[in-house]
Amino acid sequence: MLHRLYTRMLSMADHPHALWVLAAVAFVESSVFPIPPDVLMIPMILARPSRAWLIAGVAMVASVMGGMLGYAIGYFFYEQIGAPILQSLGKGDAVEAFSTRFNDFGFWAVLVAGITPFPYKVITIMSGWTAMPLGTFIVTSIIARGARFFIVAGLLRVFGAPARAFIEKRLGLVFTVFLVLLVGSFYLVRYL
Repeated sequence: MLHRLYTRMLSMADHPHALWVLAAVAFVESSVFPIPPDVLMIPMILARPSRAWLIAGVAMVASVMGGMLGYAIGYFFYEQIGAPILQSLGKGDAVEAFSTRFNDFGFWAVLVAGITPFPYKVITIMSGWTAMPLGTFIVTSIIARGARFFIVAGLLRVFGAPARAFIEKRLGLVFTVFLVLLVGSFYLVRYL
């Protein structure tokens, strides 16, 4: 089923309203949908490299807005909607233990989930459930999702099709290295 959905998302990249489809996918991926917007974003940028920044910007804005829906699900409807979504993702058992420490590391949790392949929707729902300050959530989401989508757009714009294969095979590694460099930079600035 996921393979068919993935294939369908790729075919939508050529649609005349592909930006709207990308926005919709990025929006729902941040709260409930299992397929990341990269599936649409990558072929769209390869087809029109001059629109890379626009495409990344649409993905970022829609993803952050979708993240706010995930936050609202966690805040207002955790028991009815949030818990079943987290259960379906296999994250339901760790919710209680996780929530006690979550807000202490909330900024970093949102940043890590927004940049890496970790399901961002889990963090959006958890952020609402634990009542993370909404401003912190939004700012961190903008930074994380912006970094993720604009780095992919930049790589594709500069390197084209060869970057697609690299990104699709090693997306997790790319963002993990980026995250380690980012955290290391904060550490160096703060403690040195």
